This record gives sequence, C-alpha cells and structure tokens, in this order.
Amino acid sequence: QVQLVESGGGLVQAGGSLRLSCAASGLIFSTYDMAWFRQAPGKEREFVASIRWSGSSIMYADSVKGRFAISRDNAKNTVYLQMNSLKPEDAAVYYCAAQQIGRLRYDYWGQGTQVTVSS
Repeated sequence: QVQLVESGGGLVQAGGSLRLSCAASGLIFSTYDMAWFRQAPGKEREFVASIRWSGSSIMYADSVKGRFAISRDNAKNTVYLQMNSLKPEDAAVYYCAAQQIGRLRYDYWGQGTQVTVSS
C-alpha cells in the first residue's frame, strides 16, 4: 500500500533551520505532484509548498517565501522541505501529500512530523 513517511522534525531556536524529508513507497513517485502542508494547534491545515512531478513548477505560501525550499529526488522517492530562518509561527505538524498527475485533490497523506520553534 502507499506510504508517505515524514522525518526531520524537532525543536529548533528561532532563526534556525530544519530539513524535512518525506519518503514515499507503494506508488510511482515520478507520476505524483508533491506538497507540504502544516497544521498548528487550533488552526486549520494550510498549504506550505508544492512541486510538480518533474520539479519544473514550484509554489510557496507567501508566509514562507524566501525562507523555505521544496525539492524532490525521484530516484530516491523522496521530497524535501528545507526550512531556514524559522519563526515561532512556523511551529506546527508538517505533512507531506501526494497528488497524482491530473487529479484535483491530494490522494495520500503522511502521518506528520512535529516542528517546534522556541523564541
């Protein structure tokens, strides 16, 4: 079955960096667009960044532009989120999601990884 497994979360001081990874299995990774979302306590889940199957198109939420970078390695079935200049408001559970090419919704979600940013 399809699995998306996030890793790399943790506790970091404001201004620090973390690199999240999401390893996919059970699907043809190169036929899926990938994205990162996050959800803070008491808030709705929000979009963070996305990358097309080929890596040719990348989008970011305004709140993370210039600080976060999404990338993927189709040979390793993995998508990454490099997070720099972290702020306390970036603290959340971060989820990766997979959307098959041509579909209008995300088909698969990971279990999430916690990011905590201390001020």
